[in-house]
Amino acid sequence: MDSLLMALIRERRSIRVFDTRPVEEEVLSLLLEAALRSPSSRGRNPWQFIVVRDPICLSALSEVKPHGAGFLAGAPLGIVILADPAQCDVWVEDTSIAATYIQLAAESLGLKSCWAQIRLRDDGQEGMATDVTREILSIPDRMEVASIIGVGYPAEEKKGHPKSDLDYSKVHYEKF
Repeated sequence: MDSLLMALIRERRSIRVFDTRPVEEEVLSLLLEAALRSPSSRGRNPWQFIVVRDPICLSALSEVKPHGAGFLAGAPLGIVILADPAQCDVWVEDTSIAATYIQLAAESLGLKSCWAQIRLRDDGQEGMATDVTREILSIPDRMEVASIIGVGYPAEEKKGHPKSDLDYSKVHYEKF
């Protein structure tokens, strides 16, 4: 038995090169709806989202850490995922689920995406990427930045990983 969701999961790949075409308002609205519908522990919804389309701001965000965020400079859209840890002790998990929902929704809408981990990443200058991101986007100190999802129409093609590449030795039944 196959489903549309499984087809999306099989084909989804992180894309780091985007077309310059902007993401339409209706499509952005659907991405945000997906994020806001993502599951949250005890319905606390500690996450918040900052939509970034300004190329200068995206370029600045691409430099908040030395590796793994450079693609944001070429993305037409960045969605910064942050949370208030005082609202929920599992905010990291909740923001991760929201990020995944955004990425799957993007895939279903003909877009591609890539995750830039911000939490616990250094900025390459003896500081933290979270603090640099907080400064760029005027984020209050009480908020923690989890990740930034770069989203756009792809300018590169990548096929999904074949099933033969999956490491089923990582799966255990009943006991380790």
